[in-house]
Amino acid sequence: MSPRTLWGCGAVLLFALGGCATKQGAGADARHGELGGLTEKQFQALHELKTEEAPPRKGQMVEIAGARAYLSLPEHVKAPVPGVIVIHEWWGLNEHIMHWADRLAAEGYAALAVDLYGGKVATTPEEAMALMKTVDPKRSEEILKAANAFLMTANRVQSTHTGVVGWCFGGGWSLRAGMAIPELSAVVMYYGRPVTDTQALKSIKAPVLAIFGTKDESIPQDVVEEFDEALSDAGVAHKIRKYDAPHAFANPSAPGRYNAEAAEAAWEQVRTFLAEHLKK
Repeated sequence: MSPRTLWGCGAVLLFALGGCATKQGAGADARHGELGGLTEKQFQALHELKTEEAPPRKGQMVEIAGARAYLSLPEHVKAPVPGVIVIHEWWGLNEHIMHWADRLAAEGYAALAVDLYGGKVATTPEEAMALMKTVDPKRSEEILKAANAFLMTANRVQSTHTGVVGWCFGGGWSLRAGMAIPELSAVVMYYGRPVTDTQALKSIKAPVLAIFGTKDESIPQDVVEEFDEALSDAGVAHKIRKYDAPHAFANPSAPGRYNAEAAEAAWEQVRTFLAEHLKK
């Protein structure tokens, strides 16, 4: 796969398990901690977005729990089809995330890219930060549960095994989907903010593949180690994969941060992991 087709990344999950602190009016100290100890300006500097167009879409827009979503299906494959929920990074459900869904469809999955921003898409870090702060955790969980139900019950899909994948903001939500949807068979998170509460993690029934960069300023390695230990203590089957790369390393639209070698290596891990747990 060409490195330029690996679109991902955006921002670390802005909220803890209990809800969106910025939306609930928590103070600057709380926000500082949730951004990995970085200021908002420092955090925004981790992300860039090229304005070039993504390849043409191959799927179609659908409605999930009153929210828009993008469904891409593999060609010449009849139901049942293994399904993957795709969760956008902090820019929102843009053309590049839809292209990522198309890539998953080419691998034989029904890929359903959800929209947790209510139809809005950011084009600047400031817009992305503002949109991320408006996310309603309860509403987002409703959308994700409905997305999984759609993959399992829609006539053209009828997935018997479903998984979820997301990057940064979406990576954190991918983990949260694992905690909220026991029917999932696989959870993939790219450098999302980890949850280290063992009791909260015990609700995860699916195996987890978590991907991090060792040079990520927003997710220190000691936090990754704590996450690894918490998953083990919670009895969650998991794999932690680390790459000598910074935050956003799998996103080719991040000049100076994209690492083609690490991105390809991580993608091979994801391909193998999804095939093992979804193509049964």
